[in-house]
Amino acid sequence: MSFDIARTPTLHAVATGDEQQLVENLQERVEAAILQAAETPAVVEAAEAQRRAEQHFLSLQKAERALNQFVKSAGEKLAGMREAALDAVIESAIGGDKLDFKGLSELASLESRSRQATRAIERLVERLLPLALWTRLREESHAAITLARALEGIAQERAERVLDQLREAVGEEMILPVDLSKGVAGALLARAGNLKQHGLRLSSNADSIEKTFEKTLGR
Repeated sequence: MSFDIARTPTLHAVATGDEQQLVENLQERVEAAILQAAETPAVVEAAEAQRRAEQHFLSLQKAERALNQFVKSAGEKLAGMREAALDAVIESAIGGDKLDFKGLSELASLESRSRQATRAIERLVERLLPLALWTRLREESHAAITLARALEGIAQERAERVLDQLREAVGEEMILPVDLSKGVAGALLARAGNLKQHGLRLSSNADSIEKTFEKTLGR
């Protein structure tokens, strides 16, 4: 190390002069810290709640698709069944035999199932899916903010550890400024800030859905 303190009173110390290596090392440490945060109990619990909410929402969407397909298929069948059932009744009446209402019974059964399926779709669209989406957004928001807080905690711990290591150097100097924003702690705080913003946007979307849902119910 060679420098002239008279010409360079402010020093910039780095682990290595290789900028590419510095970036790679920083990225590795940041990713390791994020994995550490993701394994904390609060974050694990929030992520699991988010996963359950997402799965519930997807299962309801799947149910809606299946019911819509059934109603579409039933509608196509009913068009032909109505004519066939009525023709069978007419033919049995012409023959003077026992009237054949079997086709009408099958027709009534399919019509009933189609109506119930339609009612189920209405319940899904008007109530269950909005509630499930609201829950999913809330849980996703909570998971993002919980992870952000965990990252902030790790950043704080790293900053305190760095400052503890610098105290000996400060002992012989009046001032030793330290910029932690460009290190791992700073990167973690930036990531936490982005997660918080994302969580707030999700929460705002959930609020909008809640207001629309309440308005739909006439509250």
